[in-house]
Amino acid sequence: MTTRRTVLVASLAAPALVLASLRRAEAQAQVPSIGAIHVDVSRLAAQGWGSNALAIKIGLEQELTAALGPTLRRGAGPTLNVAVRGVFLNSYAGGGGGGGHVGSGASQSSDSFDSEATLVGRGNRIIATYPVLTTVPASAAGPWYLPDIDQRRLTGLIQTNAAWIKRYVSG
Repeated sequence: MTTRRTVLVASLAAPALVLASLRRAEAQAQVPSIGAIHVDVSRLAAQGWGSNALAIKIGLEQELTAALGPTLRRGAGPTLNVAVRGVFLNSYAGGGGGGGHVGSGASQSSDSFDSEATLVGRGNRIIATYPVLTTVPASAAGPWYLPDIDQRRLTGLIQTNAAWIKRYVSG
């Protein structure tokens, strides 16, 4: 009888032990704090973004600082390095053309922001790398005819990209 009871208790406890070890591994995989944020826009500068590359760098650093909030503790954790690989603004910010009926083949023009977020620990050990490609409808920034339309489109892309990076890094 004791053997049966022992086997029954062990068979019921096994899934709980597996689940507990998975939760422990999950908690260890998530980074509790970020020690620093660095954004590299050198690739944008090479693509001809000029002074806008610096504005994108500053904007993304500010958005990531705000998004990561309490997990950002200077010097207390790994460094978050973000390499911006490309920013693509569609040439037309209006709605898709076409006949206006469903299935007409009309497509919504979109803007894209391509980056790669890497968590680097002590000794330059790479903890994790996250490629992040965000796409936002060009029309989300508002009327195309306003003079600051491109800045508003960039701001929307930066905010969306920062939100995805936070999601990947913080879990």
